[in-house]
Amino acid sequence: MAQQIVPLSGTRPASLLGKGKVEEIAAQARVLEPEVIVVNASLTPVQQRNLEKAWNAKVLDRTALILEIFGERARTREGRLQVELAHLTYQRSRLVRSWTHLERQRGGFGFLGGPGETQIETDRRLIGERIAKIRAELEDVRRTRGLHRRARKRVPYPVLALVGYTNAGKSTLFNALTHSAVEARDMLFATLDPTMRGIRLPSGRNAVISDTVGFIADLPVELIAAFRATLEEVLEADIIVHVRDAAHDESEAQKSDVLHVLGELGIDTDGDVRMLEVLNKIDLLPDPARAGIRGRNGAENAPVAISALTGEGLPDFLDRIGGMLDRQLLTFDLHLESSDGAGIAWAYAHGRVLARADRAGGVDLTLAIEPEESGRFHNRYGKRMALAEPATK
Repeated sequence: MAQQIVPLSGTRPASLLGKGKVEEIAAQARVLEPEVIVVNASLTPVQQRNLEKAWNAKVLDRTALILEIFGERARTREGRLQVELAHLTYQRSRLVRSWTHLERQRGGFGFLGGPGETQIETDRRLIGERIAKIRAELEDVRRTRGLHRRARKRVPYPVLALVGYTNAGKSTLFNALTHSAVEARDMLFATLDPTMRGIRLPSGRNAVISDTVGFIADLPVELIAAFRATLEEVLEADIIVHVRDAAHDESEAQKSDVLHVLGELGIDTDGDVRMLEVLNKIDLLPDPARAGIRGRNGAENAPVAISALTGEGLPDFLDRIGGMLDRQLLTFDLHLESSDGAGIAWAYAHGRVLARADRAGGVDLTLAIEPEESGRFHNRYGKRMALAEPATK
């Protein structure tokens, strides 16, 4: 495989590259005879068509390459639908390039006073119909996910969503926390289809963790739109865990790219208290650097340094998760009669008892509960409940 970096003083509307560079690559292509030439940039349909003519080979731009990778990695029906939607949306704008039989016509009737439907019009119509069908199916997926989220809230278990740049180690962390065997490989976009598992935190509290698709710089807008049903899991999560590859040379740039995509989804990446930054792969750092960032693990709002592969730092990570979830709880004081065994048992089953005092006049409980549960508690206990100080870890 041959590759080269092409410095550009400016882009050309017809071919992106200058005439001389196009001819130079054409000469190399005649020698190497490649089946595909990949351009790490976004090409217009006209640029792509002209480059294919000049180089006599199939040309893929950045978006097309990402779509090809996604197409190979999608496993579930939902994943395949999302990738197909992105593919069709991308290809619809490129029909001028895709067909060589544009002069063909169908269904012409002389009395209508004009030619029939051209092949490109037929193709555009068929693609539009397929896109509409896929969107309808994905809307069903979206509704189903909404029902599942509402069902989880009735339990309720908090949801942790893992996000980050592709190959940052999200699936490895997911496996380490859940003792699962989700595919985790050193490759781009190993995870496309979201996976959810239950975990038990050190405090004994249950939670649900979600592994999501990895992001990348300049993520094609077609993919963001197509995967919106999946990414809504991130929007609804109680905690958004931003997993970074601390050992990567461009870790800061990758962070900016991820925050940009989250911003596109409507998440306030500066002010959202649900965000937790995790510096993964510290086992690949030199000892002094690893010790330096590990030493900040206990600091408030500092990133948590871990190695999902070796387990280093995972207890600190789980402690931070527990503390963040505790801050989201509501704390109530509840007074019950000692004889109200059913009421006491219900409070223990549906809330977290932080303190209990047995007195002659009854039982005093201090409870931490999920905000979604407050209505059920008030309906059952009414004026016997009083809001206390916010829950702390």
